[in-house]
Amino acid sequence: MSPRVLVLVAGAALLTTACGGGDTTTPAASGSSAPASSAAAEPSPSGSAAPVRSNADLVIWTDELKAAAVKPIAAKFATDNGITVDVQVISADLQANFVTANAAGNGPDVFTGAHDWIGNLVQNGAISPLQITADKLSGYAPISVAATTYQSKLYALPFGFEAIALYRNTAIAPDEPKTLDDAIKVGQAAVTAGKVESALNLQQGDNGDAYHMEPVLTSMGGYLFGKTSAGDYDPKDLGVGKEGSLAAAKKIAELGEKGSKVLRRSISGDNSIALFASGKAAFLVSGPWALPDIQKAGVKYAISPVPGFAGQKAAKPFSGVQGFYVASKGKNQAFAQEFVANAMNTEASMQAMYDGAKIPPAMNAVADKVGADNPDVKVFVEAAKGGDPMPAIPAMQKVWEPLGKAYSAIIGGADPAATMTATGKTIAAAIAAAG
Repeated sequence: MSPRVLVLVAGAALLTTACGGGDTTTPAASGSSAPASSAAAEPSPSGSAAPVRSNADLVIWTDELKAAAVKPIAAKFATDNGITVDVQVISADLQANFVTANAAGNGPDVFTGAHDWIGNLVQNGAISPLQITADKLSGYAPISVAATTYQSKLYALPFGFEAIALYRNTAIAPDEPKTLDDAIKVGQAAVTAGKVESALNLQQGDNGDAYHMEPVLTSMGGYLFGKTSAGDYDPKDLGVGKEGSLAAAKKIAELGEKGSKVLRRSISGDNSIALFASGKAAFLVSGPWALPDIQKAGVKYAISPVPGFAGQKAAKPFSGVQGFYVASKGKNQAFAQEFVANAMNTEASMQAMYDGAKIPPAMNAVADKVGADNPDVKVFVEAAKGGDPMPAIPAMQKVWEPLGKAYSAIIGGADPAATMTATGKTIAAAIAAAG
């Protein structure tokens, strides 16, 4: 058999979405504003179809954004090892489809995905720890390695970062604000002067958005989960309802619709970026996924990490990490481990992943090289390094919806302390019930 790489364009079978328990995006909301990370997914229920692996020696699943970068690396690996390698494009619900296919023995050997899938995938016995020594990871940003490590085992090779930062319309705000208070003050002055309609677009909508509100929570001293002595998030240490979250809730109420009206439920994932891109907002809290729309619109902008409030703690956004996983039931574990540990774990491969997918790099050398020519990428790398890894524990599934709804309710005028306290009890009970 001659060495070759097969590339399958997504067809009907690959477009199948897992029913009922498929992936749900993190509360960054829908559309172009959503980060690549997603909340944990359950396997597809009986009777729903999932993509099926081809007969190649090594099968890799990825999405359309990353496929062009992965294909040439896979082709070289095929040639070097005298095997066939098939890169299959999964256009929707990659995590849910993978869990289903892997359980049936029809899944890939290697796949790409967000680090916050790890807890769910480990719980399902769907992934294998990587055979990569610590010295082979020294060139990556420490937070990216920490994010892809779960229960002291590395489960994904990081290649890219995502985090939210603060965009500003430089015609309105030429100088980088030192605090979030400074940004709000400049934005409100612009609203009063009739220059913009919104001081600060921090998307929430009717259902809220815990992902985008995280810098506010952390600056006011709040947290979602504490950590164990081993550095893993601890589902038994829930910060929602505790002192820091109550201070954040009070601040959100002050900025809400019965306060200064900086935070409004009318600003959602559907319009937040578009309003900024059209020049109707002074500031925007969003991620690198907002760049194409903003650049296309031609609005003059600058980006900086989201600052904290005056006199409070530094704001810490969620850091999302994209990585390469090895499936637990793949047909060829040896080649899968070799591909991830050696073929992907090079500066050339990581540069190719950035060139193809344009996700801020997790490897320091590539990030430095790209950042020297692209200040936007440099800022997003800084923001990710200064953030907290998105919790990968399954308990996080119980946090997104109730916390988001609490934020929305507080913005709308609900009692901040009572709402946050009740939400903490709701989340804690849900986590306990799930075991």
